[in-house]
Amino acid sequence: MIPETDYSALDRPEISMNSFYPRAGWTPTPPGAEDYIIPVEDGIQLSSRFFSAGPGQPTILFFYGNGETAPDYDRIAPFYVQTGVNFFVADYRGYGRSGGAPTFPSMIADCHLVLDALVEMLASEGYNGPVFVMGRSMGRHAAFELAAGRGSDLGGVIIESGRPNLGQFLYGLPQEEARALEEGYLRKVASIHIPALVIHGEMDELAPLGQARAMFDSLASQQKRMLTIPNAGHNDLLFQGLPDYFGAIREFVFGG
Repeated sequence: MIPETDYSALDRPEISMNSFYPRAGWTPTPPGAEDYIIPVEDGIQLSSRFFSAGPGQPTILFFYGNGETAPDYDRIAPFYVQTGVNFFVADYRGYGRSGGAPTFPSMIADCHLVLDALVEMLASEGYNGPVFVMGRSMGRHAAFELAAGRGSDLGGVIIESGRPNLGQFLYGLPQEEARALEEGYLRKVASIHIPALVIHGEMDELAPLGQARAMFDSLASQQKRMLTIPNAGHNDLLFQGLPDYFGAIREFVFGG
């Protein structure tokens, strides 16, 4: 068991102000989708949206990248549904129509509550397929947290455009403090033993491919695969390689 890392040092306004890019806003619920509110703290709730492929299908719990919101996935979610996967995307604090303000510690704490709420909702609605967690870019932090600490609740983890470090969240910290947090984070990533799929762009400049490969190699997972999308950068993997992207997800979640 990897000791829990204390991220309270990252609960600083100057770190949050320079690391998060929250966007407020919401859209009408698309046909076939349902909206949910998840309480995470007194007076603070997170917005989320669920797209159903069917009660017997696997579900992906999706944590998006910085500057995005749950409604940004209204046009992408149908691809998951067509793949046969239920798709649940939750906002962070201060994003979408969620309350509060984002911090790294709250993002890590809230992801556990989001998973709990999803599992409860699925059970109450008669859904019985496995749950997979997926993190894109900044969403990797929540995905790593759940994959490392809640592996028994998950069928696997998918990381898209991610890297095995705390990145901008360490800016401004004393060197020794930053090093200790980074080392703890790397241990957490390396401890992940559930099935894993890594999807990354060949030309990603924000998260270089070499870092993604090092992350992939470090995972303790015995079942793992890495898909590199040719000519893709950090934000255009779907545009550059949509068939391969969803083909890999389909194979991963259905074990084909």
